[in-house]
Amino acid sequence: MIFKLDEIETIAKEVLDKVDCKTILFYGEMGVGKTTLIKALVKALGGTEDVTSPTFSLVNEYEVTNDKVYHFDMYRIRDAEEALDIGIEDYLGSGHWIFMEWPGKIDVLLPKEAVKLSLKMHKSGSRALDLELVNRILEKS
Repeated sequence: MIFKLDEIETIAKEVLDKVDCKTILFYGEMGVGKTTLIKALVKALGGTEDVTSPTFSLVNEYEVTNDKVYHFDMYRIRDAEEALDIGIEDYLGSGHWIFMEWPGKIDVLLPKEAVKLSLKMHKSGSRALDLELVNRILEKS
């Protein structure tokens, strides 16, 4: 999907219509619009709170209609062990929405099923969004 920022609310609804699990992993360069899209997704789910990047807190929690969203930013995480220290496994097993920026830092902890959402910026200022259901069998050693 190619979209401009003024179409983000429509794109958020389309994303929610297409996903078949509640864990969405956000990939893309700094400044491409990951947090902006998450803000629109939370709104589309019925959230009314101000959505901000959890870069320093690592996780923000938002109430949405009949559910919760846990928004993670793993940019400052050093490794999977640090994520375990904040209780990442409890969040991942909660059954609530998980929106995670920079998930590659904790690859070995990610759930078997998730939606990979990749954002890329075009020179024109529009964004390209790719959705992919990730079914992974993780080998833990």
